[in-house]
Amino acid sequence: MTMIDMAPTGFGHDEAETLALYRKHLSKGRATLAELFGSHMEVESSGAWLHTSDGERFLNCGGYGVFIMGARHPTVLAAVAEQLHRHPIATRILLEPTVARAAEAITSVAPAGLDRVHFALSGAEAVETGLKLARAHGKRRIVSTHQGYHGKTFGALSASGKEVYRSPFEPLLPDVTRIPYGDADALEQVLAAHPGQCCFIVEPVQGEGGVIIPPPDYLRQVAVLCQRYDAFFVLDEVQTGMGRLGHWWGADLAGVVPDVLLIGKALGGGVLPVSAALAGRRVFAPFDKDPYLHTGTFSGAPVLMAAVQGAVQAITEERLVTRAMDLGTRLLPEIERIVLRNIPDLVVEVRGEGLLIGVELIEGGLAGELLIELFNHGVVGNHSMNGSSVVRFTPPAILTDSDVNFLLESIDAATRDLVDKRARMPEGRY
Repeated sequence: MTMIDMAPTGFGHDEAETLALYRKHLSKGRATLAELFGSHMEVESSGAWLHTSDGERFLNCGGYGVFIMGARHPTVLAAVAEQLHRHPIATRILLEPTVARAAEAITSVAPAGLDRVHFALSGAEAVETGLKLARAHGKRRIVSTHQGYHGKTFGALSASGKEVYRSPFEPLLPDVTRIPYGDADALEQVLAAHPGQCCFIVEPVQGEGGVIIPPPDYLRQVAVLCQRYDAFFVLDEVQTGMGRLGHWWGADLAGVVPDVLLIGKALGGGVLPVSAALAGRRVFAPFDKDPYLHTGTFSGAPVLMAAVQGAVQAITEERLVTRAMDLGTRLLPEIERIVLRNIPDLVVEVRGEGLLIGVELIEGGLAGELLIELFNHGVVGNHSMNGSSVVRFTPPAILTDSDVNFLLESIDAATRDLVDKRARMPEGRY
C-alpha cells in the first residue's frame, strides 16, 4: 500500500466529530456557520458537483471563483499526478523546467507585454508582490477603492476597502487613500495631488464587494490617468481572471494593459493553490536584477507549476473562456427573471459579467437566508465579504444543459421558499 492509498479521505469521520474538532482546533465561529447549513461534510468532488459524507450532492456555484473548469479536471489531474510521482518540490538552487514552462504557458495567454512572472500560493501573496514592485519603483502611496478586496495579509489588507477587517489590526501601511469604485474623477484628484508617488490597485469587477461592475470606460480612464500622473497601475484579477468574466482577463474586456496583473483562484486548475503577478520587463526589473529580493520557499514548486500548465491547457483546448461568456449570457437574464418574479420586494438588483453573477438583496440577513435555501435545494453559492447583502454565483464553465436547468430550478424553488419562510416569521424579523 502506498502513502497515497493510506491517505485519509474524510469518509472515516462523522459530522459530530468533525464539528468538535473544528471547535477544538480551528474556529468555533466556522463550526457555528457550518451548522446553519446542516453540518454537511464535503468529502468528494467531480466536475461541477460536490458530494457529502451522507450521500448528498450539490451543484457547486461557489468556491469564490476557483472552479472555472470544475473540480478535478482530468487534464489538470494528469499533469499534477505525473509531476507528483516524479519531482514535486524543487531545491530552488538548480534550474527546474516545470516553472519555466508554466511561465511560458501563462504569459502566452496574458495581455501583450506582460512576459515576466512571479509565482506564489495565495491571491494575497500576489497582491503583496504587486505592492512591493510598486514600492521598488518609488510609489509609496497606495490608492484603492471602497469595498475593494485584495486579501488579508498586512499589505493586502491595507489596500482592502472594508473597515471591519482592517480595524482590529491597525495601524497598517501608511499613506493609503480609498476612493469610490468606478469614479475616475476621484482617482484623478488623488493622482494629481501626488504625481509620481501613487500605486492604484483595483479590480475589473469587484467580486467580494458584491459583483460591482464599473462604468464601461472606467479601466481605460484609469490607464490614461496612471500614465498621465506617472502612477503604478495594479489590476487585481485574482477572482476575475482565467475566463471568469467571459474573457481571459478583465484587462482584455476593458482593452488595457496594467503595470502588474494579479492572478489566483483558477490558476491552479481547481486542484492546487497557485497565484502569480505578471509584469513587463521594465516593471519587473528590480526582481530581474536581484533574484533574492522577493522570494518564497514554495514559489514555482514543480507540482504547482504542473497544475498551472494543466489549467491553461484545459481552458484553451475546451474553449472555456467562450463557454463562460455563452453560459453567462444565458444565465444572467434567466436568474434575473426568476428573482424579480418570485421576490421583487426583496431584491435590489441582479448583475453580472460572464460567470460572475450577483443577486443583491435589500439586507444582509436575507442574503444569508437565500444561501441556506439554495443549499436546501442542492446549490452551493457564496456570500460577499465586502458586500454582505449580495449572493454570488461563480459556476464552472463546464455546466451541461442539465446542470443549467438544475441551477435555475433550484433558484426558483429557493426564492419561493424564502418568501414562504418570511411569511411565517414574526413581524419585524426581517
